[in-house]
Amino acid sequence: MMHNTRLLYLLHSGNLYGTERMALATLQGLQNELLPLLFAPPGPVHQEAGRLGIESHVFNSSKDLLRQLPHWLANAPSIAVCATGVSHSLIFLFLNLWYRVTNVHLHLVHGGTDERLSYGRKKWLNYLPVTLVAVSGFVRERLLAHGVRDQQIKVLENFLPDGQINAALQRPRFNQDGIRKVIIVSRVDPIKRLDILLDALDLEPRLAELEFRILGTGWDLDTLSARAKGRHPNVTFVGFSGQVAEALAASDMLLHCCPSEPFGLAILEAMAAKIPVLLPDAGGAGSLIPPSDLDDEAAAGLHFLANNPHDLARQLIRLQTASTAQLNRMADNAHQRLWQHYSSHARLQDYRTQFAKVMP
Repeated sequence: MMHNTRLLYLLHSGNLYGTERMALATLQGLQNELLPLLFAPPGPVHQEAGRLGIESHVFNSSKDLLRQLPHWLANAPSIAVCATGVSHSLIFLFLNLWYRVTNVHLHLVHGGTDERLSYGRKKWLNYLPVTLVAVSGFVRERLLAHGVRDQQIKVLENFLPDGQINAALQRPRFNQDGIRKVIIVSRVDPIKRLDILLDALDLEPRLAELEFRILGTGWDLDTLSARAKGRHPNVTFVGFSGQVAEALAASDMLLHCCPSEPFGLAILEAMAAKIPVLLPDAGGAGSLIPPSDLDDEAAAGLHFLANNPHDLARQLIRLQTASTAQLNRMADNAHQRLWQHYSSHARLQDYRTQFAKVMP
């Protein structure tokens, strides 16, 4: 029997970063149960949607979205809605006062660098028939801190599609002790705290033996690049790269420095590439692996004390002499954790549960 309930995804951006990639993964993952329909401003997300066979439409303003949506609500028996912009959730709610379509309405909160925009405005949805989906426990905490009602928040974590995990380029097994090549995949903005790495290198001369490659661009790129060039030639700021998967598979470890990261898809991609990860013990990124020590048989990666260059240096030095067995074990455990907790087959059931009322 052919399903006819739409999954309407309203994006506030047409880019192809984490939020947009998760929208496409959700639409694609549920397409056998709900008809995918994407609305977004102009941008590369539409080209990728077309490649995946997902119907998409461009809107150029809230007024334009308000004009286009009635066509899709008229005569719709039911609808599942995901939105990332407060104004777009409000537009749907306003229109549905007239159309009265049976619906389940999720408002996805991925967080970001601007607290007011990322979390503060979400309280406008308090007491409305909307569930605010936090992509991590950290995001939930920030929503609560900004006045969002606890009763309206549900934590549904991000994931990688099973197909992406299966197709991921993987690092060959470690056959010698110690890490040599460290990769960072991050925007180079103040909140990302990449300066912590340079501080750690200032503190510990032994880290000069490691090669650090930083993939990403941002406000701090020129400043940090100049600092590294003068004092730490083993650090290369690559800038934007379209070869992230290849770079991960050619590295020995992913380092993530941001203590307030809402989630961290690049960390999941590192786990898929079977390289160990070193994360701060804070933020949504820190929660992706459980706390453990290098000698722990269950270690899926390591943490350092957030914002602490001394502890970052200490952990990097330990990893320089980690055994082949320890490094391979961490990579294997991380890959297993990815499948068990952050794959589409593990996480899409959360969405099915939320959408049960309108699922066929």
